[in-house]
Amino acid sequence: MAVASIIVLVALFAATLLPRFDLGSAALAAAFLLGLAAGVPTEEVTGFFPADFFVLIVGVTALFAVAHLNGTLDWLLDLLLRLVGGRAVLVPLVPFAIGAVLTAVGTLPAAATAIVAPIALGLAARYRYSPLVAAVLGITGIISGLLSPLAVYGVSARGQSEKLGMDLPGSAPVSFLLGGLLTGVVVCAVCLLVGVRTGAVPRGRVTAPEPGPSSVDAGSPAARALTLAGMLAVVVLSVGFDLNVGYLGLTAAVLLQLVLRLAPGAVVSKIPWGVVLLIGGLLTYVGLMQELGAFEKISELLRIDGSPNLSLLVLCYIAGVTSFAASSIAVFVTTMPLLPPLVADGVSPVGAVLALALASILVDINPLGITGGLILGAAEPSARPRLFRHLLTYGLISIVVAPPIAWLAFGWW
Repeated sequence: MAVASIIVLVALFAATLLPRFDLGSAALAAAFLLGLAAGVPTEEVTGFFPADFFVLIVGVTALFAVAHLNGTLDWLLDLLLRLVGGRAVLVPLVPFAIGAVLTAVGTLPAAATAIVAPIALGLAARYRYSPLVAAVLGITGIISGLLSPLAVYGVSARGQSEKLGMDLPGSAPVSFLLGGLLTGVVVCAVCLLVGVRTGAVPRGRVTAPEPGPSSVDAGSPAARALTLAGMLAVVVLSVGFDLNVGYLGLTAAVLLQLVLRLAPGAVVSKIPWGVVLLIGGLLTYVGLMQELGAFEKISELLRIDGSPNLSLLVLCYIAGVTSFAASSIAVFVTTMPLLPPLVADGVSPVGAVLALALASILVDINPLGITGGLILGAAEPSARPRLFRHLLTYGLISIVVAPPIAWLAFGWW
């Protein structure tokens, strides 16, 4: 059944080439049928539906829908444009910098993505550059800060290393931080270079287009101040007090809708329900795959005997493949216990941790998880089908490319 689940997943993606095929609905149906065939109770299959993702994407997109309806989002994007002096090539770097700072100070990746994705995709739609470039740069910024001493990966790396008896040098926290930042800067530079050469990122200067119509006067300072206060409160409470950003966003959206007297249903109609179904269906199916041991099967196919350095490369591939459709931090923490034997055979402990961490997180830019759902939800509705295909292609390529690059770059640190 594990092998069958992998075959069905491939068939589902192949079927997206058919007209009028809805992947989210089909994934839910496939989970139901595969569960019946495998003897998994329907209630257990339903339990794989990611309720946390539902709350997260609905809450965040509702808040940014309010900001869009009353003109605050347009005002904020114009302000960001002025900060970079209108230079087109620097506009995509704004969400990169915001994401790096957020995670470096300890913001959880999901919360940082919820904040960065609407800004990145909003800038892309407003100034007409590739939404894929916007998504890659925004999430790469988040990845860049994840190995700081305050961030979840940095803390987990040091804690797990100590627990497993791997002696890290005193400079390890700085090495982790520099490794993440260096990786982010290189990916960012390559992405921008390719974007400029292919025309996906414009050259020269850009000017802000005229703001569109809104339910509340876009020039109203009171509406703008209230909305900004709500958005700031969500950021502060989620970052500083570790409260759920989805529930915070939904609460702020409801209060703002009432205070600003937005039209009934105006906010709800802007929530990307198609994306909720798509990612919810896929994650439900992936949860069943994990229950059936599909990812263990994939790991077995990649496991070979060899030198310690070659074994580290194989472990990086296992982490990358598994992280593609599962929690990257969970994969990183569960694969770290495989490092001590490699370190005992001569592999650098700092390099091994860096390579494994980056192999796990560099595949996060794909549409099969919460990160992809937030990206698709923040994109223009007309751009979502094409962006989904681009994100899937980027993610599949990253599975092949990211592990050996992380291994080559950091395995010797």
